[in-house]
Amino acid sequence: QGKFTLLRDTRTDGSFLVHHFLSFYLRAGCKVCFVALLQSFSHYSIVAQKLGVSLAAAKERGQLVFLEGLKSCLDLLFGEEEQPGQPSPLQFLSGSSCDLRALFEFVRASLTPSGRDSCTGPVLLVDDLGVLLSLGAAPVAVLDFIHYCRVCVCCQLQGNVVVLVHSNEDSEDEENELVVNSLCHHSDLILWAEGLATGFCKDVHGQIKIIKRLSLRQAAEQDVVQIYQYKIQDRNVTFFARGLSAAVL
Repeated sequence: QGKFTLLRDTRTDGSFLVHHFLSFYLRAGCKVCFVALLQSFSHYSIVAQKLGVSLAAAKERGQLVFLEGLKSCLDLLFGEEEQPGQPSPLQFLSGSSCDLRALFEFVRASLTPSGRDSCTGPVLLVDDLGVLLSLGAAPVAVLDFIHYCRVCVCCQLQGNVVVLVHSNEDSEDEENELVVNSLCHHSDLILWAEGLATGFCKDVHGQIKIIKRLSLRQAAEQDVVQIYQYKIQDRNVTFFARGLSAAVL
């Protein structure tokens, strides 16, 4: 509890990590606020069904609060409010405000426990943070949003925050790399999925670097880094040490 986990991918798609954490926390009975900026609800729902979780049922019982970013953007840009009288969480798109305060208030209201709330361990899941930059949010506003979410969810509510970002060392997108590097310095755990430098392989889809930020808690400690390779299958992901894939053995 109280951890900030950064999901980072380079030269590959790390969305399988998002699906894992979503199904994991829902099965654990946690209250989840899912800010889904990249895909539709039906997309996440289909993948979750393969993992044995029903997102529709979780929404009905109040365990899952789902923000469908694509739909919210269209509703806001074409002047349709999702719920009359309530501002859109993506209010910054209308130009009335340059910060992400409305999005933070949505997260806080979604995860603050109520008297009849039986769920435990609030969780904020964001996929993917870079979309906010593409929509016109400033890097400082995005970092402020994450900072306030960490204070609210991790410190005050003793929950967890899991955020996915895309990165590319050769990218000319300086704003995105600024956000990624800043988040790396504040993360308790980094799961960094990377594509193979040698190219495509049917038995190895990439490698994942697990960085446990012990130096964040104690200045004298060194970070622990573990590297595994993985293969994505229809219903799960297989992990193995480097050089121990079916292609080699």
